[in-house]
Amino acid sequence: MSERDSRNRSEATKIGSADRANVQKSEFRIRGKSYLVPMRTIEGREVISVGRYPRIAMLNDEEWLEGAPVADPKRFASALQASGLPADIFTFAGPIDAIPLAKNLHFELENWAVVRTDDYKAWWDGLPQETRKNVRRASRKGIEVRRATLDDDFAEGIKAIYDETPIRQGRKFWHYGKDLYTVKRENSTYLDRCELLGAYYSGKLVGFLKFVYVDDIARLMQILCLNAHQDKRPIFALLSKAIEICHQKRLKYFIYGKATYGRKSDTSIMEFKRRLGFEHKYYPRYYIPLSLRGRIALKLGAHKGWLTLLPPKFLNRLLKLRTWWLKGRVQKEAQQFNQE
Repeated sequence: MSERDSRNRSEATKIGSADRANVQKSEFRIRGKSYLVPMRTIEGREVISVGRYPRIAMLNDEEWLEGAPVADPKRFASALQASGLPADIFTFAGPIDAIPLAKNLHFELENWAVVRTDDYKAWWDGLPQETRKNVRRASRKGIEVRRATLDDDFAEGIKAIYDETPIRQGRKFWHYGKDLYTVKRENSTYLDRCELLGAYYSGKLVGFLKFVYVDDIARLMQILCLNAHQDKRPIFALLSKAIEICHQKRLKYFIYGKATYGRKSDTSIMEFKRRLGFEHKYYPRYYIPLSLRGRIALKLGAHKGWLTLLPPKFLNRLLKLRTWWLKGRVQKEAQQFNQE
């Protein structure tokens, strides 16, 4: 038996013998694919383990959880170690307006792209003139935005948007080609505290938006429109309506993912968010090592992934190369399909 096999078997034995009844798996979705990953429940929170070198433990669906992430980080980490979950580092995000929890906890600043929704007029008046024109243009060109429910008709409309093109934003679109049951199931999360907005043109769904209420903020989960109707600016109309709803509900922030992505110097989506008034909002992300490998990885910066080590200019070139390759691949597949 090799050293690696011995280590894997030893780890499996440790997990299994510790508490076989608590051995659980949880669904972890990334880039449109679902995986079963190890999971433990600690102090009422589901914690999953992802990755290999190092293995990262995190709160399941962290962005959508309400309340404080963990009450006592050190106690939580100790319970996590005792649970047998295979992990080297435990990470969790502090609240968006939080100050550091403790001086002896390692944390790094990350960012969200946010709009303050407590003053809708200030947001609207601060937008570039072209952005305000785009919101008005959507109405003039016949776009109607209204609240929706996830019934079969709306799910079929989402599927039609998904299936318009296999590539979006320079990468393979992971929702392309999914069946109606999967589309409806994957969009049915947090229906008790979310808003679904549809952008309609002549009665047809041409764009949709979903955001989730999390305490006193709202988080965008998905926004998409048909490329064939982009000239009517449904995306601008959807976001304007979402921010208006948040203002009416007296929420503090509307969050649209990250303001910056790793070491990417600039992208079209980053510029798009800036034009819509989204700003940087920094928050602390904590990292607690659970093993020797975790302590070493944290010191070397390996917990961030190898892409963070690449120079921004080189990374942007790789992204452009990927886009070029994907477009060529799709065109080739389309030609083969037409020949058949």
